[in-house]
Amino acid sequence: METPDSDTKLQNQLIINSSPKKQKWCGHEFLYEFNGFWFTKTYLETTQEMVETFKPLPTDIILASFPKTGTTWLKALLYSITHRSPQDDAVLSLNHPQELIPSLETNLYPRKRAQASVDEFLHEKEGRILSTHAPHQILRDLLNSCDCKIVYITRNPKDTLVSLWHFLQKLEGVGDDPWELEAAVDQFCDGVVPFGPYYDHVLAYREESLARPHKVLFVTYEELKENPRVHVRRLGEFLGCPFGGGDGDEEVEKIVKMCSFEVLSKQEVNKSSELSGSGFPLPYNAFFRRGEVGDHLRYLGDEMIRKIDHLTTLKFYGCGFHYGI
Repeated sequence: METPDSDTKLQNQLIINSSPKKQKWCGHEFLYEFNGFWFTKTYLETTQEMVETFKPLPTDIILASFPKTGTTWLKALLYSITHRSPQDDAVLSLNHPQELIPSLETNLYPRKRAQASVDEFLHEKEGRILSTHAPHQILRDLLNSCDCKIVYITRNPKDTLVSLWHFLQKLEGVGDDPWELEAAVDQFCDGVVPFGPYYDHVLAYREESLARPHKVLFVTYEELKENPRVHVRRLGEFLGCPFGGGDGDEEVEKIVKMCSFEVLSKQEVNKSSELSGSGFPLPYNAFFRRGEVGDHLRYLGDEMIRKIDHLTTLKFYGCGFHYGI
């Protein structure tokens, strides 16, 4: 007799089998198109399972992002902004941000499928902070089902691509079939990367932030880097835990320093080269590389930059979003 779990697996397999497109990506991976976006097999299954079973609460905070846009840094900031008691000070130095704010489809649901305990995050409880790379186009009904807060971060498309390209070189099997940078640029521009197209992903969350500013806060990696203190205060206000003057200034300063790339990247837990139990197939040190604005200039040739900038002009500037060039 089939169980509910086997029913879900069957439904997910049918989704993959009926996908109109399947494309070779890198290493031994294929990407599958679903509702206009591209997923690895595992993340297509877990995203679908999340949409079917996850129940957000009005007290939830959801960090949404395209991969490699500053998610890990913002996880550290969000946790620190919402946990300010003295006993919380050591938590960030002992736990990777991915464990403090796990991703639904890349951490929690893979662990759930492996029968690992994820009750703390998936069962109903107040004060959860969760993250997702899934596009708003797929999560719309789920996210609009309650008054949860959504924080979205984006990053210059060229830096996003280069960071993604570096990140994926560390995946097992990629060395046997490298994701060449020229191919990465072409696939990124075609939208055929995990959770892509990038431009559609960004624009949908931006539109939601303009339509529902009380529910969705949209921030760019560059403005967060340029003035982190201003945006830590902005995040505190948005999440209902504002900073006052005086001691508030000291709290903001402490959070900015504690969550800086320089401090986080030197924590022993974040330097680990061992695979963790997070459900993600890369070690914790893979999440910290450079964190610089403009890092793409080290790697992309002029023609690659022109190609991406041309698409950025069409996609972003054409919608009145003057960003990314």
